[in-house]
Amino acid sequence: MTLTLAAPMLLLLVLPLLGLLGRSTPAALWQALGSDEVGQALWVTMLTSGTALLGIIIGGTPVALWLARQPRQAWTTMVVDLPGVLPPAVAGLALLSMFGRTGWLGGSLSAWGITVPFTPVAVVLAQMFVAGPLYIRSVSVALAAIDDEIIAAAQLDGADTRALWQHVIVPLAWPGFQAGTAIALARSLGEFGATALFAGSLPGSTRTMALAIYVAAESNDAAAITMSLILLGISLLILWFVRRRDV
Repeated sequence: MTLTLAAPMLLLLVLPLLGLLGRSTPAALWQALGSDEVGQALWVTMLTSGTALLGIIIGGTPVALWLARQPRQAWTTMVVDLPGVLPPAVAGLALLSMFGRTGWLGGSLSAWGITVPFTPVAVVLAQMFVAGPLYIRSVSVALAAIDDEIIAAAQLDGADTRALWQHVIVPLAWPGFQAGTAIALARSLGEFGATALFAGSLPGSTRTMALAIYVAAESNDAAAITMSLILLGISLLILWFVRRRDV
């Protein structure tokens, strides 16, 4: 009975993915994989997503530690979580309002000859803006779960800050670090709306695979399917990595 009730939703979740696999032939996919369109989009996506993930880890870990040490206040978590749940168009417009030529920071940067919108930097900032909260939340929960008595015992035994992090905090919170990194990477790879508004879709510069799929869907079906399957494969690997951690 339960399976019967669940079947419609399960079919909705599975059938579109199966349909995606059957949209093209292996020969057409291989040919599209060697095209400049797919190669450029793949390179831009890997470069910007990797840079964004590095920035999220470096900048987000102190934020996660700060949240873990704060008393439970709704406003602190809400402020950090908000960018991750904003509609993509709102996120893109918010970034433009800050870094655009007439934005709060954009005007000052323009005076120094620095332009952020419609550059690879804009892609990275958009990815960090929407994916950063996912990493921060995962790591902050893991850090908050560490028993204060364990840290106190380590300090009593003479552990300095470096040893405390290396041998106590990071090992205990490692599952949270892993999950946060994987989820943030997946979100960065799939970012579309904020990137389109803030960075545009310039081939070889700001056109990520998500944007390239949208463009190719109207004129080059094989390329769109190829890039979709690449992202699907990466998403499956990320899910496997996260689920493997829980086994």
